[in-house]
Amino acid sequence: MNRSILIVEDEPNIARVLELELQHEGYETAMAADGAYALPLALARSWSLIVLDVMLPGSSGLDVLQGYRSGGGESPVLLLTARDSTKDIVLGFELGANDYVTKPFAIEELLVRIRNLIRLTSAKEEPAAVLHAADLTLDAKSRKVMRGQTVIELTPTEFELLHYMMKHPGEVLSREQLISDVWGYAHAGDTNIVDVYVRYLRLKVDKGFSPKLIKTARGVGYSLSPPPV
Repeated sequence: MNRSILIVEDEPNIARVLELELQHEGYETAMAADGAYALPLALARSWSLIVLDVMLPGSSGLDVLQGYRSGGGESPVLLLTARDSTKDIVLGFELGANDYVTKPFAIEELLVRIRNLIRLTSAKEEPAAVLHAADLTLDAKSRKVMRGQTVIELTPTEFELLHYMMKHPGEVLSREQLISDVWGYAHAGDTNIVDVYVRYLRLKVDKGFSPKLIKTARGVGYSLSPPPV
């Protein structure tokens, strides 16, 4: 089993603590302190996970993330950020991040986030299926989504959210459940991220189409409910 983690962090003390803690957990680690070195190293192999600081000298961590996803990198990415605003968090997710931790952080929390992300990623490595809801089709293997004959372009996070909702048709999914199972962490203070991404999905999947598939359960969460046959 692949148990390798790339740590991209320019603060030596933090980088060393992460290295020691992760090695104690049984992970193989590699280190990078700037974006210019981190990007080719990230793309050079498959990692269990990449821990990526946002504030790096030269290229920012978000630049590295964008280059990594554009270059075909598929490993889960956990951002370390000193910023704690919805705008920055959404941008990170939009570029393909899977989770984030705000500095300063407790190492115990970081290790839990890392274990959850690796577990969720491993769980997704299962035979792909083509899912349907009315005229909405999602092919998990090719990551192709269509509404009727129209191809729907989704970001990685939008795709994972839609995929999860389509695997639970008709179920009311709470914001906390979606945060835990799609983003990979349980943090009630961040559930507004779910509302943001459901709005994105509605604009792409429901707007201009009939019937409307994404429903709101007021005060609870959301469901993807195809009409009865």
